[in-house]
Parts: sequence; C-alpha cells; structure tokens
Amino acid sequence: MPALYILSAAAKKKPDAHQDPLTPNELIQVQTLIKISHQNVSFHYVGLDEPKKPEVLSWLSNHQLNNRIPHRLAFVIARIDSKTHEIFVDLSDNLVVSDKVYNGHGYPLLTFEEQTAANELPLTYAPFIASVEKRGLKLSEVICSSFTIGWYGGKRTKRVLKVMCYYIDGAVNFYMRPIEGITATVDLDEMNITGYHDRLMVPVPKADGTDYRESTQDPPFDTRLKGMTVFQPDGPSFTIDGHSVRWANWEFHLAFDMRAGPVISLASIYDPEKDERRRVMYRGYLSELFVPYMDLTEEWYYRTFLDAGEFGIGLCANPLKPLRDCPENAVFMDGYFTMQDGKPAKISKVFCLFERYAGDILWRHTEPALPGDTITEVRQETSLVVRMVSTVGNYDYIIDWEFKQTGTIKVTIGLSGLLAIKGSVYTHKDQIREEIYGTLLAENTLGVHHDHFLSFHLDLDVDGDANSFIKTNLEPVHVNKKDIPRKSYWRAVNQMAKTESDAKIKLGLGASEFLVVNPNKKTKVGNYIGYRLIPGSVSSPLLSEDDFEQIRGGFTKYNLWVTPYNKSEKWAGGLIVDQGHGDDTLAIWSSRNRKIENKDIVLWYTLGFHHVPHQEDFPVMPTLSGGFELRPANFFEHNPVLKVKVPKQVKWPNCTK
Repeated sequence: MPALYILSAAAKKKPDAHQDPLTPNELIQVQTLIKISHQNVSFHYVGLDEPKKPEVLSWLSNHQLNNRIPHRLAFVIARIDSKTHEIFVDLSDNLVVSDKVYNGHGYPLLTFEEQTAANELPLTYAPFIASVEKRGLKLSEVICSSFTIGWYGGKRTKRVLKVMCYYIDGAVNFYMRPIEGITATVDLDEMNITGYHDRLMVPVPKADGTDYRESTQDPPFDTRLKGMTVFQPDGPSFTIDGHSVRWANWEFHLAFDMRAGPVISLASIYDPEKDERRRVMYRGYLSELFVPYMDLTEEWYYRTFLDAGEFGIGLCANPLKPLRDCPENAVFMDGYFTMQDGKPAKISKVFCLFERYAGDILWRHTEPALPGDTITEVRQETSLVVRMVSTVGNYDYIIDWEFKQTGTIKVTIGLSGLLAIKGSVYTHKDQIREEIYGTLLAENTLGVHHDHFLSFHLDLDVDGDANSFIKTNLEPVHVNKKDIPRKSYWRAVNQMAKTESDAKIKLGLGASEFLVVNPNKKTKVGNYIGYRLIPGSVSSPLLSEDDFEQIRGGFTKYNLWVTPYNKSEKWAGGLIVDQGHGDDTLAIWSSRNRKIENKDIVLWYTLGFHHVPHQEDFPVMPTLSGGFELRPANFFEHNPVLKVKVPKQVKWPNCTK
C-alpha cells in the first residue's frame, strides 16, 4: 500500500492539490530537516517529487470517495562537503526518507550566490588588476560574469567555472563591451582562482549606441501609434483557485519549478457533446535548452550551455512588468524557489495570465451562392495565455502556453535580450581575412554564431493514458487513367510506431503529420481519437555527432522522440548536467528501444533556431519567435467551436460610437 495522508478541508475541494509546487513553509521544512544531519549544506534544487502517476490517476478518478492522496515528497539536490547528494524528504511524516551521494558525472544547477562570489574574485586578483591597468581601464568600472565549461572527453574534473569580464564606464549594456582575451578559472568548492590567462589585447567596443533604455534615447521618437488598451468591465473569464485554472472549456494546473519554469499539468477540456471533461495532457514543460556557440577560440569554445540544467529556467525568471510584459487585463501569480542556504525566496509576478483578442478569426464563411441574402458567419478568436520570462545571462526567453477554444494548445518561445558579443580588432567588414565565427555588427563588435534548441516534455494522455504514436506520410502517387487527365495525387499512409526507434524523427525530410492517438477509442465514424503535433520552424544540429558537446546535447539529434512514461525521465539533458558526459540523456534512454504501442507514452519535441546575428540585433534584439501546436485530430465528433457565441460588445464610457 502506498503511504497516504489526510487532506485538509481546503485540499479536498482541489483534486489537483498534490501537483502544487512547494510552499514557503514546506521549503523551510525541507531546510530544517536536512540541516539536522548536515551542517555544511548548499541547496541547488528543491522541488516537488512528482507523485507516482498511476496513484495520481487512481486518486483523481475516486477523490470524491477517498480523501487520502499519496504522500507529498520534496526532491533535493544539494552539495555537502564537496559531494552531490540526492535527497528525498517526506513532508507529511516530517522526515528524510532517502539521502544518497551521487557518484555519476557532472555537477548540479548553479546557485546565484556562488556565481556572484565567483564573479567578484577577479576584482581582487593581482594578475587581473594588472591586466586591467595594462589596457588603460578603470577597475571600478569592471563587471564580471561566469560561464560553465562543458565537457571534452576527460574524466572527472573539479567543479569550476570560467569568468570573463566587461567594461561599464557609464554604460548599462555591458554585454556589448567585453574585455576580450582574459580568462579566469574559478574552483567553486574552494572559491578561488585556479587558472588565469591573459592571451591578447583587443579594443573594448565603444559604449556609443549601446544603451537600450527608453529614458536615454535621443529624439526624434517614433510616436505614430496612438494609445490602445484591453478593457474587460466584467473582469476576466478565467478563474484561479490556488494553482488550478479554469477558462472557457479548459481546466489545467499551473506550477512553478526552479529548473523548468512553468509546468502545465492535468490539462483537460470539456466536451459538450459527451457532457464530460476529457483528458489531454498529464504534464508539459520545457525540459532543456541547449545553446552552443560556434567560436573555437580559447575564450569561447567551451560556451555550449545547457541552460535548464546549469542555470535554471525558473531560477532565472523575472518579475513581469505590468502593461509592458503583460497587457492591462493580466492577472499575476508568484513563484517560490530555494536559495543556496535553503531559505525560500519569492519571485513576484512570475506568471501572468490574460485573455488575448487581437482581431484574429476563429472561423468564418461567406456564402453568396444561395438564393436571397448572402450569408456571412464569423466568430472572433479569444484565447488564454500563460506567460513567463526568463533571463539567462544575456538572453531573454519569453515562454507562452496558449489555450484555445478549439482544443489547441499553442506553445510560443520568443527570443530577445542581448547578443553575446566578442571584442574584435576589426572596424569594417573589408578588413576581415580570417574566420571570425560571427558577424561584425559595429566597430570592434562581433555577434557570434550560435544555436538554441528547446526540448519539451509533453506527456499527452489523449482520452486516457494508453496511447500510440502515428506518423502519417503524405505520399505522392502517379497515375495513368484514360478517363481522367490528372497524372498524380497524394495519399495519407499511417505508420503506427511499435518501439522507440520507430518514433525517432528528423523533420524536413518529407511531408508528414504526427499524431498521438488513443487506439482503444474511436469516433462514431471509426477514426482513432487523437491529437496532432504541428511543428514550427525546422532546425537540426549541425555539429558532428562525435563532438563532445553534441553528445551532451544528444537529445537534439531528432526533432521528435517518443518514450514510454518513466517518472525518472524528466530532463532531456540528464538530471545532473554541468560537466556531464551525456550518459543520462533522452538519447540514452531511448536507445533501449522499448515498446510504445498502446502504452502510457511521452512525446519529446525539440524546437530549434540557428542564429546568424545581424545589425538589427544590436544593441538589443527584436523578439524572434517560434513554436508548435498540439491540435485535436478526430478528438471531437465535429468542429468544437461551432456553437461559440460572439462575446458581447463592450461599450466604453463617454464614447458615442
């Protein structure tokens, strides 16, 4: 029998309470329990240990009759006496149930505190001070940043970072002003500089034209747009009860995780034809973000980041700015994480939720052919957006989960922020006679080529957890019929994947559709009930497969993977990522070639961007967006928004029109 505890009266009313992120009190409870047995503890990750899925589903289907749910556990990754520990804490029984030393390769998520400490070390290091003076720079105007070092085939190495510095001197956009040619290596356990190299002197790019603040821009200003706003006099159409969100026909749970950021779970949609709420997705989140830079010089070659596992997408989340990050009709939610000492910290307004109406059309048709009046029917599209913004170093990632009345879930990633700039001796492109690994954006300013690969964990439960994956190939057929002049057409040929190897797919190699179906349920006319993945931009890795960093980012080899559900397989790049060897990734798990037909399966989709910087990306990048959709495919018997009514017209006060 699984361990159980009695729910509070409030929790009984919330059937998804077991998915809630850890509260500040629970984070304090974790800290207290672990410090009973360990004094020198550095907390690197604390999050909810996902309850066993079969137990959750069983409880959800019977919670009206049973007020007991599986024990609520916390999972902790900590550094204790220079060793990594994996710890499980039972929050209901108030005890540590497991504490194991991690003996694999790599190190855990970095904390803000240790990065800050590492960044300050060069400022009191005599060789660095001499390097700054040699360049004629003021030490008081120098700021430093730290970088993970990757892995290049060696055995176990110390837990170190590389530190590179920038020159402010009155500028706020310090990423545009690197002090190129200097690298310091910092041992994080000892917190001292163990290596230093001043290799070359390159001019620091000028500060002119790098400031992006609205208050500092010189006229003329672009004021051609008139004011606009979103007005909902009756308030939003959605409700938030704790972490449960209801809007239109959707219901889902929203949680904050310091590694993944937003976690959407228990997403279901109401089907009026069946008069029931039907399951769509058990859990979805950004699992890993791989950002390899293409510069092979000594100061740059190691910049091949796995941002979720090294820095934390949630940990780097920002408080959203009302009226700028989110529209006037947005509602905000806070998130909590654990600092290095185990104390809880709050990110205010980490999520915003808002209804979007941008003049888009949900569906329409004009029929002029009937006798009498022309028929025109139009429905406007309104959707619900869940947004978070994470600033990982220089880059800002805008993460949107958008729910539509059609049953579609649309995920959009916006890339903005600042380029990673390399200092250069060149002031004009005509001077360049060597490989510079990037684009000259301004005098002495290179924007380095790089990639972004975002891997999403999508545990779809289409009308139940027993699902299958179908690849539908659109195959051309050539014909020679005497009675019809056509010479070709295409047909849809379905291939149901039986094992993991059948579902490893590189996009762009042919015309195909990709569906997750419930093979045990069909529509009235006999089609499998399903959801289809509609991919966005197609980008695949260009690094060689034997490149060590591509081994670490092996989950990018295919755009699509399908695995059987396994509670421990959460992070596409592995649980422990910093300096990891790529031996605990999605690519390794999937090599077992397990059966996936009519099983509880997880779809993994990798969205990619190849970024060749252009001058328009300087000094701050206009947002570049990409994404994907999960759209019903014979899930409903007919158009689910056929009976959607046009929202009532809002009359503004003091308006005559």
